[in-house]
Parts: sequence; structure tokens; C-alpha cells
Amino acid sequence: MIQEKIRNIAIIAHVDHGKTTLVDAFIKQSKLFRDNEREMQKTQILDSNELEREKGITILAKNISITYKDYKINIIDTPGHADFGGEVERTLNMADGCILVVDAQEGVMPQTEFVLKKAFELNLLPIVVINKIDKKNANIKRTLNKINDMFLSFASHESQLDFPVFYAIGREGKVFESIPEGNLNIPNSTKGNIQPLLKKIISYIPYPKGDTNGPFQMQISSLDHDKYFGRYLIGKVNRGKLKAGESVVIVKPDETVDISDDKQNNIDLKREIKEEKFLKVKTGTIARIFVRNGLKYQEVNTAETGDIVALTGIESTEIGATVCTKDNPVPLPLIKITPPSVKIKIEPNTSPLAGKEGKFVTAKQLEERLDHEKSVNIGLKIEKSGGGSYHVSGRGELQLSILIETMRREGYEFQIRKPEVIMQNRKGKYYEPLEKLYIDAPEKYLGTITKELNERDAKMEDMEKESEVVRFVYKIVTRKLLGLRSELLAQTRGTAVLNSLVFDYVRYDGSKGAKRNGVLIAYDDGVASGYSLNTTQERGDLFIKAGEKVYEGMIVGISKFDKDIDMNVTKERHKSAFRLKHDEITQTSLKQVIPLTLEYALVFLENDEMLEVTPLNLRLRKIYLKKVERIWSKRKKLSDLAKKSMG
Repeated sequence: MIQEKIRNIAIIAHVDHGKTTLVDAFIKQSKLFRDNEREMQKTQILDSNELEREKGITILAKNISITYKDYKINIIDTPGHADFGGEVERTLNMADGCILVVDAQEGVMPQTEFVLKKAFELNLLPIVVINKIDKKNANIKRTLNKINDMFLSFASHESQLDFPVFYAIGREGKVFESIPEGNLNIPNSTKGNIQPLLKKIISYIPYPKGDTNGPFQMQISSLDHDKYFGRYLIGKVNRGKLKAGESVVIVKPDETVDISDDKQNNIDLKREIKEEKFLKVKTGTIARIFVRNGLKYQEVNTAETGDIVALTGIESTEIGATVCTKDNPVPLPLIKITPPSVKIKIEPNTSPLAGKEGKFVTAKQLEERLDHEKSVNIGLKIEKSGGGSYHVSGRGELQLSILIETMRREGYEFQIRKPEVIMQNRKGKYYEPLEKLYIDAPEKYLGTITKELNERDAKMEDMEKESEVVRFVYKIVTRKLLGLRSELLAQTRGTAVLNSLVFDYVRYDGSKGAKRNGVLIAYDDGVASGYSLNTTQERGDLFIKAGEKVYEGMIVGISKFDKDIDMNVTKERHKSAFRLKHDEITQTSLKQVIPLTLEYALVFLENDEMLEVTPLNLRLRKIYLKKVERIWSKRKKLSDLAKKSMG
């Protein structure tokens, strides 16, 4: 493809503002499929991952290509949730422009600001699409004013303030250059298609720059795998040409790089690269070159400047490294990823029920799985911490829970410690992440929300009412944000919508996070009985039902009181010839249990607790299962604190 006929564009937005729906329109209206093919009836065509479809969000960035007239448009669909910002950061460098999608009702949100700022840092030209203008409470004028304010805040030169604006009904596949007349709330009341946006992409977004005749250079932005061809190294050709069968070297700037697996390959070249302040990661021969043709890969003989390609033949997992010719090994700067803000510790399962529900249960299998994740997911920071355990750091509860849920579905068993907020040490003083929090909720819950946020020492930045919905904007440290989502969803009957983004770091003031009540703990192994649970539920709310397996030290509920309470939940009613009295126990008298979801369980944990994860169950437990061990552990901790304070 001629360089001038290529357009590389990323679609960026806050979660649920309509990016993936817009991509569906590109796919269907560019005739990638015949009218009778099943894809024409589908939505979320690119979100093939099971969890993406379940949660209705994009987790992994993906690219496709469409043809418009005689132009090839490579489209990169990026995640919209702040927790997956690393996916955005590593794929935006393949684009030369971007489409910024904003919901006409919700307006500018935290991730909207984040993705635009990243786009400006890479000097991408933006096209703004105000989507969902058919919503009942859409406020197009207000949304456009907020977008203008955002551009004024982030623009580094005047040219970035002159951007085209389109208006869209994404679910109908229609984009307009001006607001259409008529009642937009009536479905299909306006005529239109995606073509106005396609025309603007061709005329406004620049073609990829780079010297086609220079030495080959491509940064690895993503990885894929095929059972026939092996690993794909995906990126945009920054310079030059490459033919299948050519030898290349993968290099990085001279930072800490593990090259132990490459001792036999080209020692002289390794020495030469080090002298030039480069480090070689791998050498090899390119077996095949692929480009996107629609949703599929198409094999080609040559990759040229501007192409987004997938290379096979080299088993490298170094995202951010640069593929170069051997005689000109010049790496591009590493992709900068915003540091993580929350970490968890993952360990092999040690509960009495370990190994009974999973397929992969050993420390070695867990190590291999997390080592693989480390090699393909630069959005997570994964480090060994001894004893077969790992520290996994990410941007929030959702990103970490996606990894956990993926592993349990693959058949892994493991246990997790309480999530910790990652502090930054600046000259001996600790700083913690500060987040901007947006909450949209019905007006009747105004008091509930302000009370909960005040208790967490959040500072209100703004509050505005639109129809019967109130939007709150707060600043809150990540440490006190943990657990808020599940708490507010419960208090607002699932109507509150929360979004947040780390935007700064502030001095740690030493205060504690949100306080939690004690827990109800099983003190025997066996099967929970309805007879015992009826008594237990008088002390609090249950996590388990009658008939579930329990073990000593397992958490079966949350107490009404501050202290932990040990309970016998396996005891059966003593058999006798007498009929049950009216006030005696039956299973039907048990109250509804608290659903133990992964997101809830992660933020529920205290320092002396763990979450057991298996393909079949989530179980909360104490680190020390026996009561006497917990008592001694608590005494030792108090003793250590006393010694520390004395000297």
C-alpha cells in the first residue's frame, strides 16, 4: 500500500461512550461482510474475549483495517476504563490521529481527559464525535462546552484547538456534520451513515511519516499468538521496508534487560550494541509478515513505512522493544506507562480444600502462568516475592479482578492477600495516589452519597443536577476509595455510576482507610447446616448457605459488632422423637446471603485475611486458621509495636 494512502487512527473514549459501537458501524458499512453473514447482526464485534462481552467493556486494544475508496484505514479500538489505561498508552503510538468519542449526556469524564492528554503528548490530531445525541437527557451544547474547556486545559499549541466536531447516533451507525433536525428520541427518524466521518479521516488525519528508503525500524506495541504460526509481534513500521526471510535484531535502550536466554546468539553484535548504549534482546529471522485485512490477518511479502504489521519467526515478548536491521540497531524510546496504584499478593492455595476444585494447583504452575502474564501484559507489574508468591500491581480493582477471573476460568487455584495502595517515596516522605471521582446518581440519594464520601474524607469539587440525576465530582485518595463502589451500589439500589482516575500524588497523612466490622469465623471443618446458620445469622450477615463446605478459620459472614466471633456452623439439631417447636430452626428461615463477588471480596479483606480462589468458589479465610495462632499473632504484633515505640 502506498504510504500516502494509509491512515492509522485510534478510537479513544471513556468507558461506555460508544467506541465499540462506532467500530461496529465502520465494519458493517465498509462491507467487510456480506449482508447475510451473521456478523452483520452482531454487536461488539471486536470484543471477542468472554469477559469483555460479559462486562460490556473493552479490555484489550485491537486493530482492524477497512478500505474506503482507495485508502486503507487502520482502526485501533482502545479500552475505555481507566484501569486499562496501559493498553491505551502502548497502542496510541501506532496511530497518527484519533477519534475522541464523548457521550452527549455524560459529557467529559475522567478517562476522556486521560486519553486526550496522552493523544496530545503524541501530537495526534483529534476528531471529536459527540455520540448518543438521541438520548433523552442528552445536552449537546453543555457537552461541547466541556470539551472546549478540556482542550484549552491540555493543548500545548494553537493548532490543537482547531478540531472538527461530529454528532452521532452510534447504535444506528449514523454520523452528522451538524445536529440533525427533528425529534432525535424517535429511533431511525433521521437518515445518515458513517461516510461523513470516513471522508474527514481521509482529509484531516495525516498519512504516516517516515523514510521508506531508510533502515527498517518498528516498535513492538502488542503481541498475539496463533497455533500455526506462533507469536505475532505487532507494531507500526516507523521507517524503511522489510521482506520475509530477512534477519533482524530486537533492541531496547540501555536499561536493565534480561538477555540470559540469548548467550549463543551473535556475541560480537551484542558487544557492539552495548557500546552504543543499546541492549540486544533477541536476534532472528522474520518468517512471515501479516497485515490486517478487515478482521483477519493477510500474509504479505513486504512491510513498508506506515503499515501496521504482525511479524512471526521470533519468540520475543518484549513489548516496547524495537525491531531493526542488524546493521542499524537503533531503538525507539520505550513506551511510558503510568505507574500502578494498587497491588495484591498472589500465592499458592494452602487451605484445607486446596487441590480439590482446580486443574492447576501447584506453585510451579502458578509461577509459569504469572511469568507468561508478565511477558504479554505491560499494564500489570508482576514481581516474585519468595515462597512461590508474587506481587501483582495494577491501576485498580477492576484490572486486578480481570486477571484473577481469567486465571480461575483457566482452572487455577490460588489465594490473595489484601490489596495495598502503592506509595511513592520522595526523599524519605511517602506520597499516595489521589483520584478524581465522578458519581452519577438519582437526586434522592444526595444525602446518602455526601454522608459516605464525608466519612472517607473526600473533598467535593463540583456538583450539578441534570434532570433528576446529580453528578458529584470529588477528590479522594485511592486508599479510601477502595470498597466505595460496592458500598454505594448497595445503598443506591444499583443506580449509582462511579468513575475515577489517578491524577496526582499527595503526602500520606497516616490516617487509616474505611473501617469495617468484625467477621464470623467457622471453628470446625465440615458442612454448614441450616440449624447452625440460623443461630449464626443473629450475629451478622452470612456469606454461605446450608450445605456448603467450610473449614476452621474460614470467614462465613460479617459481624454486627467490631470484633471477630468464632461460630460453630456445622452443628446439626439433636435428633429426638419430639416435633420441632415453632421457634426452632428450619433452613427456610435463613436470610438471604451476601453474594461474594470477586470485586466485593477483594476490598473486604483486612490485613489478617485472605481470599481463596478456585474455578468453583471464592472463600474468605483468616491467614492463621486456628484461633490460638491468631491470638499469638496478634500478641506478637502488639509486642513488636511496643518495642518499636520504645526504641
